[in-house]
Amino acid sequence: MNENFKWIAAGAATVVVLGGALIYLSMQDRKAPPPKQAVSVPAPPVAEEPPIQHPIAESAESQPLPHLDQSDQPVFGALSGLVGKAPAEQFIIPQDLVRHVVVTIDNLTAPKAAERLRPFRPVPGQFVAGGSENALVLDPGNYQRYKPMVTLLQDMDTKQLVAIYTRYYPLFQQAYESLGHPPQYFNDRVVQVIDHLLAAPDLKDPVALSQPNVQFEYGDATLESRSAGQKMMMRMGSTNATAVKAKLREIRAALVEQKPR
Repeated sequence: MNENFKWIAAGAATVVVLGGALIYLSMQDRKAPPPKQAVSVPAPPVAEEPPIQHPIAESAESQPLPHLDQSDQPVFGALSGLVGKAPAEQFIIPQDLVRHVVVTIDNLTAPKAAERLRPFRPVPGQFVAGGSENALVLDPGNYQRYKPMVTLLQDMDTKQLVAIYTRYYPLFQQAYESLGHPPQYFNDRVVQVIDHLLAAPDLKDPVALSQPNVQFEYGDATLESRSAGQKMMMRMGSTNATAVKAKLREIRAALVEQKPR
């Protein structure tokens, strides 16, 4: 090997080594920035179901329950056996019975309750105002319109009524959950609504009215602001409301005293 080739080879080797070193250093200078640490976003809290206050006892009935969409006939039949076929047909609307009971109960604490979803037929007769044009009052004759239904409720066997409710309770719970409420136990809601109705004021005649439009309103703004359920209690008169409240207390006691198996 001649001397010129040795120098060329050495120079080439030096260039390779220096080039490699420069490449390495340049790569070190251009190191990628350290990856950003992932910021942990806390998961939204899971809505906890409120504890059940008034659990319903499991029904002793061994027969399976019907599907909710097929429950009208058996539930209406059970109520007919409780109050009699003729009164049941007179007062109860059998279509979508469980759903309409649930929706109506839930809406009784609201300002209005949809009449088309009520499970009972309207009270017969027309609302009548008394007094003078400048001093309208609630005509006590209106109270008689509620008497047949109040009498039916008074005569109803509370134990049998609660037994029917217990038997079909899973369907009531299913219908309640389908309304889209936060998780809640329907029987707890029933007790809440009963307490709300029991808190309706006991009105003494004369009850002042006003008629700003077609509909009559209570002359006292605090009465007019009451819920649909409490207005219903007030419209039926003190005697009827007292009887209904007594029955509601019986039903509430029967619901609260149940011991789940």
